[in-house]
Amino acid sequence: MMRVLHLVLAPRLSGAEVLAKDLAIDQSAEGMAVCVASLLPAHAEFVPLQDDLQQQGVQCWFPPRRHSFAGKLWNLFVAVRRFRPDVIFAHATIPSFYARALPLRVPVVYVMHSAINDFERPLFRRIEHILSGRARVVISVSQQGVTDYMQAIGPHPSMTVVPNGVDLGRFAFTDGAGRSGRAPEVVQIGRYASEKNQLLTVRAFGEVLERVTDARLVLYGVVEDRDYQHAVIRLVRELGLADRVVVAGPRSDVASVLSESSVFVMPSRSEAHSVAFLEALASGIPIVASRIPSFAFASGFPGVQLVDTDDVSSYADAIVVALGQTRAQRSLAGLTLRDTAARYRAIAQQVSHHHLAVSVR
Repeated sequence: MMRVLHLVLAPRLSGAEVLAKDLAIDQSAEGMAVCVASLLPAHAEFVPLQDDLQQQGVQCWFPPRRHSFAGKLWNLFVAVRRFRPDVIFAHATIPSFYARALPLRVPVVYVMHSAINDFERPLFRRIEHILSGRARVVISVSQQGVTDYMQAIGPHPSMTVVPNGVDLGRFAFTDGAGRSGRAPEVVQIGRYASEKNQLLTVRAFGEVLERVTDARLVLYGVVEDRDYQHAVIRLVRELGLADRVVVAGPRSDVASVLSESSVFVMPSRSEAHSVAFLEALASGIPIVASRIPSFAFASGFPGVQLVDTDDVSSYADAIVVALGQTRAQRSLAGLTLRDTAARYRAIAQQVSHHHLAVSVR
């Protein structure tokens, strides 16, 4: 029986961690022994997902409190020695550093999830130059990630693109009938961080209200940058929108949020391959998003507008148009969770068999 360990920074309701959870459940269903481990304690809102993991036979190894660098490394070392994985999938750059720093022969697959180029940071570049050879495979969720890596670090002998996937069973197309008679609602789902551009959404929504006076805006997301979230709250108050805008934390029931909303917006400055964007596409909800390379594949989909969201008036115009649109069915062939999970299973088989062959020699 193959043994797979997924390592994340912190169990939370964000794209990389939710994908790791979905992959773990898929691999467990395929008969693998699976563990999800983290360097930081789980966020409270992740508890329902942890319950799902454990009910599906996936082990969870989450520290109860924050540790120092040495403490994180030791905790991970103990987890690996006890679980004895055949392969480690390290989701995101910092977890991959820790996994590759361990004095163990277990093959590590580094999964690049970051919405920004991590290797613009000199420290990260230096560390990756040292540890690059310890990654058996480097997975990027987008072609841009491959480009960034090669420009900053150089070629890797085994690098591949595996796009994120969406569970069509959970985020199936709905006709939005549940919204009949309710005020129109615009929703943005994403971490509170400057690259997610919630400030732009609040400004644009102020202009939307001049034409759609009963509209509401709801922002959901993990608080990654508390100062940025406070800036969003201040702007809402300054513009006199407090009775029309809700600045909320993360939601685990994203499918319900999308089914109950009228328009999904995503004015991100940068993205890798957004899980939230895929979920919105699958739900059929009208979408307004920034005109960045990561979203270009959806430019021809019905009900999707890719605009210059830095132009607040254009952004507001697009939201008003979207509020008048109905939901649309979209083909996501090649972008389903089933597609993604199959690729990860194949990579796990590939690196674990190579590891076993080397060990036998």
